Amino acid sequence: MILGTALAPIWIIIVLLILRSPNGLIKATAFVVGTTVVRLLQGIIFGHIFRNSEVGGTDGGPSPIVSVLLVVLGILLLISAVKKLLKEDDLDAPPPKWMSRFDRATALSLLGLGALSTLIAPKLWVFTLSAIGVISGADFSPSEEFQSFLLYTLIAQALIILPLVLYAIAPRQSARLLQAASDWLTQYNRQITLTVSFIFGSLFLWKGISGLLLYS
Repeated sequence: MILGTALAPIWIIIVLLILRSPNGLIKATAFVVGTTVVRLLQGIIFGHIFRNSEVGGTDGGPSPIVSVLLVVLGILLLISAVKKLLKEDDLDAPPPKWMSRFDRATALSLLGLGALSTLIAPKLWVFTLSAIGVISGADFSPSEEFQSFLLYTLIAQALIILPLVLYAIAPRQSARLLQAASDWLTQYNRQITLTVSFIFGSLFLWKGISGLLLYS
């Protein structure tokens, strides 16, 4: 789930585009903070709901809730793969009109954009809920559950946090590297998304169906 979330080129491209705008580091940091805060709030709220629900599986197997979420996630990822194959837009990508406003956007507006983009991205919701379900189904205390979800979030966000760190440490030296990364991701966005969506979509769909069959 961490890899499936992290290997989404569109989010990395957005951060790299914001970094290239005036006051890019501040604005890109605000965008990343917006996405991260929403995901942490999702973990707190739904972690509490899952913890007080029947999420545990039988005989150490996955719970029905997690299995259903994995099936949904697998289907969404396979739909993304088909859309990329047909050269259609990604459902999780912010609207193009938003992406054209980075130069004029303020840090506060990008904070809100990061939060809103996360809230309206269907695959991110299912990734997050699936991770919460897996963690809630383990024999953890509430504090251990939160620590596990915090670790999941930080690692899943690593590829959009890393450019901020590189730019903050060495803005001039990293500018060429980040530009090259942005160009490469933009050029191969379709191929990367297609491959990741097909591989993880097939994996999650198989795991979800396998889990549901245990209850049939």
